[in-house]
Amino acid sequence: MPAYNSVFNADPSPRLIGNFPLLPLRTKIRGPTYPLPFPDPPLPANESPDPDSESYDILDETLALFRANTFFRNFEIQGPADRLLVYGIWVISDYLGRIKPHYGVREATKEVNNAALDVNFALPGDPGWPLNQMYEPPRDRQDAEVLRQYMSQVRQELAQRLLARVYDDETEDKPSKWWLSFTKRKFMGKGL
Repeated sequence: MPAYNSVFNADPSPRLIGNFPLLPLRTKIRGPTYPLPFPDPPLPANESPDPDSESYDILDETLALFRANTFFRNFEIQGPADRLLVYGIWVISDYLGRIKPHYGVREATKEVNNAALDVNFALPGDPGWPLNQMYEPPRDRQDAEVLRQYMSQVRQELAQRLLARVYDDETEDKPSKWWLSFTKRKFMGKGL
């Protein structure tokens, strides 16, 4: 059975740096991509809009497909959006690995936000990048900086959305065991 690919592969002309797409995001975090509108009426932080909504973005899809795709050791990239999906799954795995079962909301938020705000992460083409054979490096230093800003924007937004899901029960200050059960799994046997 093949892994689940992104529906955003059908986007006719996404902006690319190397072969990494800069897709629009539903976010208030500043970055190089234009923001999508927020749903009306507003949804709770731990929910995503309907996939047919104009507010649905690649990060909603990444969170929805994370658990299913984590079980696959192979993943066929069918378009540029799949590269962002793979990166998002790696980021979520990294964040979940930082949340300990005894952490409350404050400790987890501090740990995950520190990881999200760290700007010293590998880009495609860098020696520390997990799958350089599947990703093209940026053409020049300017493209590399724009890609770093976009990936930072993705990391910060994913951190907020993931924490809202892991701690979705307001009455309990413990992380969801269901989400933390995926901390040891590595998508495609790789990690950031």
